[in-house]
Amino acid sequence: MLKFNSKVRQALEEKQPVLALESTLIAHGLAWPGNMETALAVEQCVRDNGAIPATIGIVKGQLIVGLEEGEIEHIARNGASASKCSPRDFAAVISRKGDGATTVAGTLYAAVMAGIEVMATGGIGGVHRQAALSFDVSADLQVLAGSPVMLVSSGAKSILDLSATLEMLETLGVPVVGYECKEFPAFYTRKSGLALELHSREIAELVGMHKIRRSMNMPQGMLIANPVPESGMAEADRMEQFTNQAVSEAEKAGIIGKALTPFLLSRIVKLSEGESLKANISLIVNNARLGAQIARELSLSH
Repeated sequence: MLKFNSKVRQALEEKQPVLALESTLIAHGLAWPGNMETALAVEQCVRDNGAIPATIGIVKGQLIVGLEEGEIEHIARNGASASKCSPRDFAAVISRKGDGATTVAGTLYAAVMAGIEVMATGGIGGVHRQAALSFDVSADLQVLAGSPVMLVSSGAKSILDLSATLEMLETLGVPVVGYECKEFPAFYTRKSGLALELHSREIAELVGMHKIRRSMNMPQGMLIANPVPESGMAEADRMEQFTNQAVSEAEKAGIIGKALTPFLLSRIVKLSEGESLKANISLIVNNARLGAQIARELSLSH
């Protein structure tokens, strides 16, 4: 079912560090050609930090672990036509020989199938604002609760209800550990006002926690909360203002489901005149760096 990039296959066979990366960012998170440039920069950052990048996606009906540069370009250029793929979408896209960009949930699922234990992304999905009315909760949370993977992200996307998202993670038994922070990051910014019970400044300690959980056969993954670098951070009050406006516009337009997050992120980029985009790219690269370092430490500790 899985097709492996030869370098990824070799690294896994030799128990070398491998980092899983999503492809929804390439297809639906950024526009051409910035999406291609960012994807390649992220992969190079992973290599520079001692790991093999494994960007996951579906190309012409084939679920690929470790997209080649040409396959990344294919998804980047044709992003609008690629399906946004959570695990529930895999069978339909594969059977129709279509293209699919994997979400956090989809990437986690494929990573577990491939035997990859570390993944990096920008921000996870979570509980949407007004979820009490819409029941809109990202599949990322449920899949993370069943995927024993260390997931590095800058918290959850700030378009969400962050407090409710943390509560849901607790209910699902997913530990959230702040890396060099004691507060849950708010995607574009470092501050949310939500304190974290668990935090660490040591990569070896994070890996140790994961190995203990693995030895106890705990099914949940670990969320490693890594704040956006201060140099790329957006201004919190402005982002909240733009987020509220985008959410209001989406409600008026009746935009729901899979289309909601891409609409909100794209609208915030326009409203912020690119400030959110700068923060998004900065945190993605930073998370890839930490993810690669974690994967390397995990490999050394086997």
